[in-house]
Amino acid sequence: MSTPDSPRRVRVTSPRRTATRRPVIPTGTREIDEQTRLGEIYMHSLIQSQLRLTLAVIAGAVVILGGIPLLFALVPATRTLSVLGLPLPWVILGIVVYPVVYVAARVYVRNAERIEAEFTEFVGRR
Repeated sequence: MSTPDSPRRVRVTSPRRTATRRPVIPTGTREIDEQTRLGEIYMHSLIQSQLRLTLAVIAGAVVILGGIPLLFALVPATRTLSVLGLPLPWVILGIVVYPVVYVAARVYVRNAERIEAEFTEFVGRR
């Protein structure tokens, strides 16, 4: 009950009631953006995961492709063997090598994208 001398109640509202609210930035992303120690740890873990993947794919390709000259050195019959009228070394070096490189690249890209998606999901939740 207001008396005639008391001030009238006024409702104060923002003139920008229809303005969109700022999106809430997940803590993990903020940590990375602000380059805090925790953000550095997050980035270090991502880089380590990518490095492990890279080294694994390179090691696999080196073992497979490096085994070709070893095959020719250890099994002399492979040097003179023919496949469809072409020497086996030519077939292996000219045809078989490319699918091996392609598969290694596909494996790398698929796993790199998976690592990044998992990292993004993890950081987004924090």
